[in-house]
Amino acid sequence: MTEKDVETVILTETEGENDVGIPPMYKILLLNDDFTPMDFVVEVLRLFFSMSQEQAMQVMLKVHTEGAAVCGVYPSDIASTKVNQVIEFARSNQHPLRCVMEEN
Repeated sequence: MTEKDVETVILTETEGENDVGIPPMYKILLLNDDFTPMDFVVEVLRLFFSMSQEQAMQVMLKVHTEGAAVCGVYPSDIASTKVNQVIEFARSNQHPLRCVMEEN
């Protein structure tokens, strides 16, 4: 095998690795409702999205004033898990908070 042959094999193998690509990312959105307390929304943002108190307050106010806000962007499996955790936590605390994911 010549040096050029080795170079061709390495390039071919490397190109195949890039075909996988980056997985699609999903936005997680909290949706406004007229019943979930603002303090509870802040708690959700801090617990499940690791936001500071100030960040959580800003996002909560955006949900309140604009109807929805992005809480984070994650690969599909992580986004799905977080959505389910938020919904389960809200239901267990008897709040109708809605959380959805959509492709970024």
